Amino acid sequence: MALATQTAGHDGVRAVEWGTFSLISACYIGWAVALFWLPGITLAGATLAMAVLITLHSSLTHEVLHGHPFRSRFWNEVTMWLPLGLLVPYGRFRDLHLAHHRDAQLTDPYDDPESNYLDPEVWQRHPGWLKRVLLLNNTLAGRILIGPVVGMAVFYRSEWRQIRGGDRAALASWGAHLPGMAAVLALVLASGMPLWAYGIAVYASTGILRIRTFLEHQAHERCRARTVIIEDRSILAFLFLNNNLHVVHHMHPGVAWHRLPALYRSGRARFVTINDGYVYRSYGEVFRRYLFRRKDPVAHPLWRRD
Repeated sequence: MALATQTAGHDGVRAVEWGTFSLISACYIGWAVALFWLPGITLAGATLAMAVLITLHSSLTHEVLHGHPFRSRFWNEVTMWLPLGLLVPYGRFRDLHLAHHRDAQLTDPYDDPESNYLDPEVWQRHPGWLKRVLLLNNTLAGRILIGPVVGMAVFYRSEWRQIRGGDRAALASWGAHLPGMAAVLALVLASGMPLWAYGIAVYASTGILRIRTFLEHQAHERCRARTVIIEDRSILAFLFLNNNLHVVHHMHPGVAWHRLPALYRSGRARFVTINDGYVYRSYGEVFRRYLFRRKDPVAHPLWRRD
């Protein structure tokens, strides 16, 4: 599969990818409306709208790191200067996600930064209470409800180790993140939305995003069969910017989000053959099958230490 880059080669030479630029603009406008106007009408509605918009902003961040809407990396990253979701620096998401696109390493407990699997030896050393937490986290309900806490705890622990170990790129990303985070918090404090309500929206958006990542990749001997297709056209597919067609994205990482469905339709049989039939019809099917049931073990079932 193709390695992700900062260019959008499938799109050809173009100055601006207008579909993505328009959606980024609409997302920020909607965020401002939900922050400054909607709380005066309904705080619950404002919090819900904010959770949806922060989810969309996170998906747009993913588009930006793959080379949209501009050809210039600098101007792309300017669009993401305000970290509406607060929790993850853009620079760290960019670097870790592009490393994740080394498809030969997908699901590797060490070399895939987005793997949900553990080395079986590490799993066996965990205390009983932590094993129970991680097993719950491997149900879809658990991933939505406690997944944000589990995921952020693992991420922050890793980041602290990287920074303590002298990783200057990680330190620089956090240094760039803090002013943007401070700006977002200042805007929240100046608005009619209480800080606690914004916090709920951030947590809820993180839980929604865990629906997307729940089964994006599976352990499989063949790397081409590790990436899912979810043939969904619901609001979730839109919020995830068609990343439910995940094998299409991994094969064509420079293709803009709104072109993925047509690309999938034009080559469905080929994509389904490539990923060895790792296909779900909708997120509804995923919920029915895995809301309270684990799809995968926590320990990587095929892992062998060299």
